[in-house]
Amino acid sequence: MDIKGSVALVTGANRGIGRAFARALMEHGASKVYAGVRDPATVVDQDLTPLRLDVTRPEEVADAAAAAGDVSIVINNAGIGGTGTTLLEGSFDDARRAMEVNYFGTWAVSRAFAPILARNGGGALVNMLSLASWAGRPLFTGYAASKAAQWSLTDALRQGLRDQGTAVIGVHSGFVDTDLSAWTDEPKISAADVAEQTVQALANGWIEVLADEETRRVKAALSQPLDSAPRA
Repeated sequence: MDIKGSVALVTGANRGIGRAFARALMEHGASKVYAGVRDPATVVDQDLTPLRLDVTRPEEVADAAAAAGDVSIVINNAGIGGTGTTLLEGSFDDARRAMEVNYFGTWAVSRAFAPILARNGGGALVNMLSLASWAGRPLFTGYAASKAAQWSLTDALRQGLRDQGTAVIGVHSGFVDTDLSAWTDEPKISAADVAEQTVQALANGWIEVLADEETRRVKAALSQPLDSAPRA
């Protein structure tokens, strides 16, 4: 699709990958980018349009859809780590919160904006997923499960929105150099790189972004027998 002149919504756009998405869209000619955030005062980029949006609050999702009826691109980026719940230790509270934000939040925003995208010609829906969509992780089991659920949702949305002409893109990456991954020294890709690859996917009609080599390796390993597939 043509990004120049388009109107977009990016959830969680005040920092990290979300801010990089918003900046990339503006740099590629978007006429307006709504920055959907819990606190509009945290949006420091003057060329973005702040929009109050906590994806776990149905009333705010509805209000955002009413206010941003001109969008043709929706990027579901808002997410949390839920790393307080490991496989055998920790309260389930963090895992439940990860599911509420990463899975149900993405689902709620997608439901609310699907009719708007249809009315505006189809457009595109982009979900920020993860390498963890395909790899269980003992240290952040709740997060990985929420991303696996979000991947399943993305595929369902791709099927369900096909007839209205909405392209659905899943973006997968390993560790990205943001606050969310500050706890690890593992190799990281930049948020700007993820955003640029996603913009290219939008422009070229690609339905999936595998942003780094580790993500591509893990995706390819899905076709191997379980006892021989390399672990992430």
